[in-house]
Amino acid sequence: MLSAKEMAAHCENSIFVGNRTDVIIAIPKELKERERRVALVPETVKELSGKGFKVQVESGAGLLSYFEDVSYENAGAQIISDRKSLFSGADVVLAVNAPSAEDISGMKPGCILISFIFAATSPETIAAAEKAGISVFSVDAIPRISRAQKMDALSSQSNLAGYKTVILAANALGKIFPMLMTAAGTVKPAKVVIMGAGVAGLQAIATAKRLGALVEVSDIRPETKEQVESLGARFIEVKGDDSIKTEGGYVKEVSADFLAKQQALIAKHVAEADIVITTALIPGRKAPVLITDDMVKSMKLGSVIVDMAVEQGGNCTLSELNQTVVKSGVTIIGESNLPSLLPMNASQLYAKNISTFLYHLADSNGFKWESGEEITAGSLILRDGKRVHPTVLQ
Repeated sequence: MLSAKEMAAHCENSIFVGNRTDVIIAIPKELKERERRVALVPETVKELSGKGFKVQVESGAGLLSYFEDVSYENAGAQIISDRKSLFSGADVVLAVNAPSAEDISGMKPGCILISFIFAATSPETIAAAEKAGISVFSVDAIPRISRAQKMDALSSQSNLAGYKTVILAANALGKIFPMLMTAAGTVKPAKVVIMGAGVAGLQAIATAKRLGALVEVSDIRPETKEQVESLGARFIEVKGDDSIKTEGGYVKEVSADFLAKQQALIAKHVAEADIVITTALIPGRKAPVLITDDMVKSMKLGSVIVDMAVEQGGNCTLSELNQTVVKSGVTIIGESNLPSLLPMNASQLYAKNISTFLYHLADSNGFKWESGEEITAGSLILRDGKRVHPTVLQ
């Protein structure tokens, strides 16, 4: 951390002191494969422009989210066609995903990057930012506390992902969700098993229930039982043990013995399911295996698995990154970027998250750099190229 004297000296020379009309916020086009979101939408650009910020948007940045360049111009943004110029002239870069090392190298020292970083698993990004001498705030590291709810991009995007998993599964399933009584006979409702009752899991429960399915839910956190049952689903209870460690709403650590017990209990439910949706993630580590090869083989012909953890190794041993495969007659969907399949809504919500976060970090005099403030301390990864967050200091 910088000393009080160093921080004061920095503030005296900061581009953020005084007239905020000098502050240039850059919105680059996302280049990550399968990414269709954009960091700001015209509505939030208009709001930022009204507060004195100068917003520059790379040409075509919003097209995949259905926002045209002219919409950004009408909101007060300047459209920049040259990507290098966009980065080199920016005081603040707002993005969905961390820019490439090449893009970061083109930022001027003291520039501020705000995006998803996932610092524990992004050494190349951290090294590039360190070398460039820029400051980095990671939206995925914002503490999940009540006063930061409007900034919680993980939750807003997971909420949409939970909805989309059910839609993908319903499309792949060869039957309808609700019970249907007709003159030709009665159609039984589909049975959906959801593993994990976090934000994504709860939205998946609600969506599957609205479509008329019978829903069963497994989660190793006993406190989720009430939430699950309030949505009309049945809770598959596994007695916990001392090995379960949670942090920020996520399971941080769990023993192999407990996972074995969980698998044994849910194996029967999985075998009877039409759809299984897995959502289990451990930040900074490989996703835990919940669905084994044998469990897939036990499932009914034509059933469906959606593995929401596929990008971190997958909860199902047979899922494949960004592929839909059929194994033992079971369709396994491994889409890594579910929010991006709903790019308009995902961008609108993310834009609100990141702009609210920006307003928290800065006031009329610029960035406040409150190292003792919980949200700032939790999300600041590097300050002027110096590592300050425990994740990157270890």
